[in-house]
Amino acid sequence: MTKKKALIVSGGLEPHQPQEVGALLTGLLLSEGFEVEQHTSWDVMDDKEKIDQLDLIIPNYTDGTITKNQLDNFLHAVSNGTGVAGLHGGMGYAFPCEQRYQLMVGGVFAAHPNYHFTVRIMDRNHFITKNLPDFTLTTEHYFMLIDPSICVLATSYYKCISPEVWRPVMMPVVWIKNYGKGRVFYNAIGHTADIVKLPEVLTLMQRGMLWAAR
Repeated sequence: MTKKKALIVSGGLEPHQPQEVGALLTGLLLSEGFEVEQHTSWDVMDDKEKIDQLDLIIPNYTDGTITKNQLDNFLHAVSNGTGVAGLHGGMGYAFPCEQRYQLMVGGVFAAHPNYHFTVRIMDRNHFITKNLPDFTLTTEHYFMLIDPSICVLATSYYKCISPEVWRPVMMPVVWIKNYGKGRVFYNAIGHTADIVKLPEVLTLMQRGMLWAAR
């Protein structure tokens, strides 16, 4: 049986521990029988033929840059069926100047003025969140600018924190969407490897990557 192929690109903001987080995600994929290739540069996206054959791409690179050709190849692969999955700034703030990428993800990080919150599961019947309990965290609580068409699987309460958050709101934390034929999974939790190691977060990532893969 042919193994599914996944690519993880890790780098960027060091406080997010991209290499440690990338190793955790690699372990999850290997346990599911994936063939995993790890890179520290988006230059791999210049190989269009290679990217088109991937089943899953995991952006794990906070505050990076990408060339037009590399982004064209990335988005072309996803629109034709390659899945995308990721977490926190590694996916939600990978290319802050690339609106086309943000539209594919379904949102972009804007601020994190709050650090203590409860993740509330909205759909306990979906494969990704099935039977997961609500859980509370003390870590970066992302306030996102989002595509209103995303399918939200988990939310969190964001109290009014002036001036960024002018009134209380339920902020999406975990969501899914389609981009052409590709499936996209995003989880806003995961500031450091210790947070990613939490059982609830590992479960979300394992299931989310499986769901998104071609």
